[in-house]
Amino acid sequence: MRCLALLACFLAVLAARAAHADWRVAETAHFVVYANASEAALRRNAERLEKFDKALRVSRGILEPSLGKAGRLTVYFVGNKDRVAALAGTANVAGFYIPRAGASVAFVPGDLFGEGPLALGSQQVLQHEYAHHFMATTWPDAAFPSWVSEGWAEFHATASFDRDGSLQFGSAPLYRAHGLLAGNPLPIQQILAGAAGKLRADQRDALYGRGWALVHYLTFEPSRKGQLSAYLDAITRQRKSPEAAAAAFGDLRALDKELEHFLQQPKISGFRVRAESLAIPPVTIRLLRPGEAAILPVRIRSEAGVDEKTAPGVYADARKIAARFPDDAEVQRALSEAAYDAGDPAAALAAADRAIAADPKLVEAHCYRAMAQMAIAEAAKDEKPETWTEIRTTIGRANRLDTEDPRPLILFFRSYADRRLWPPEIARDGLMHAYTLAPQDRGLRMRAVGMLIGEKKLAEARAMLLVLTYDPHASGIGAAASRMIDTIDARMKTGATEAPPPARAN
Repeated sequence: MRCLALLACFLAVLAARAAHADWRVAETAHFVVYANASEAALRRNAERLEKFDKALRVSRGILEPSLGKAGRLTVYFVGNKDRVAALAGTANVAGFYIPRAGASVAFVPGDLFGEGPLALGSQQVLQHEYAHHFMATTWPDAAFPSWVSEGWAEFHATASFDRDGSLQFGSAPLYRAHGLLAGNPLPIQQILAGAAGKLRADQRDALYGRGWALVHYLTFEPSRKGQLSAYLDAITRQRKSPEAAAAAFGDLRALDKELEHFLQQPKISGFRVRAESLAIPPVTIRLLRPGEAAILPVRIRSEAGVDEKTAPGVYADARKIAARFPDDAEVQRALSEAAYDAGDPAAALAAADRAIAADPKLVEAHCYRAMAQMAIAEAAKDEKPETWTEIRTTIGRANRLDTEDPRPLILFFRSYADRRLWPPEIARDGLMHAYTLAPQDRGLRMRAVGMLIGEKKLAEARAMLLVLTYDPHASGIGAAASRMIDTIDARMKTGATEAPPPARAN
């Protein structure tokens, strides 16, 4: 009840801020950023984000991806850390990132810098979370144990801009100083084993801090050159356990001593990406329309995630606001989402239709229209061909509006698979294309794995599952992936495969 009360208080405060503030949105090549800020401040922050992404690519020789609008990360600056924690539904959260196909989103505090040199500011939080997004979308087939994932994110979280516009990497995370220097509650053997598990608060802090230290030291120490790559290769390609892969580092006691010595150094190595290498496309900024600003608290809560307890309240707020803005496409789309989440597909369908009438090119409205149609048909056990033809027509419209948006492709596949029909080849190809567009979406990855198993492509399915078993944020999905790998290994050992599910006439 206390969590729900905090959430209600957060929504009330955010709604008041939205009603009496100048909320703006900035759009760049890789980001869509919402903030209650002046145009100059928002532009500065959006440009920093875009240059941060550019620096990650330049420093590693990574080509610019062909990124559609749906592939961008949406960022919400939502006040202070307490409001972020209330939105996340848990304490001690300074910011969080949700990887979704076509709708990945990050929530961070609006105060760009922390309170003092040892405080964690939103710039570090956002760069940490974006580093996770970058890893998942750039190296989707690589398995990163938790210390590598968090250590790599922390390494990039501390990147800072110099006065000449260059970006400096390698600074120490001073906000981890206590955990780094006041003893080590997490032995190096446990860290390198990749186990995140149920760690105590001090151990989790050590995982982040020691992960940073290991990534930094193994990157810059000449005598350790190539060891981190060998360790990751042993896990991903050679299928070794983290314990066995740790042999790449030699004597772990020696590594531990070297790491302690590294942490006592007055200066540490780093590298700089020069300003002339950080040219970015122009940033566009606009003030939100009155309806967009009013519905923003609903959008933020919906995108942060709701459940059966919180969805009705968000839906009630959405109805009140939407009644004032019946012709605003974004308001009605947000109402459609809230209605769908609250289990009212008929209202979701009606709101989606209003959104489409106001803006026929709004892809999300067509997607929610299709989802509402599917929910209505499934509740009525409607298997009539004409019903599902109409649903796929809606999906097709969404797909034609943006062929690089993964959501219509997923819905087209679901229009068969959710009814226990074996999807046709065009739907299966579409799902795999959706996965290439949004490999960070764990649910989409699991759906693709199920399809590959149905196609008897067990080795490919296993490789996709392996990534989830090491993902420190995968939670229950990671455990399910481990069990599926055990089953696949048993079948591959005996030469057995699983046939596709039986097709039914449509």
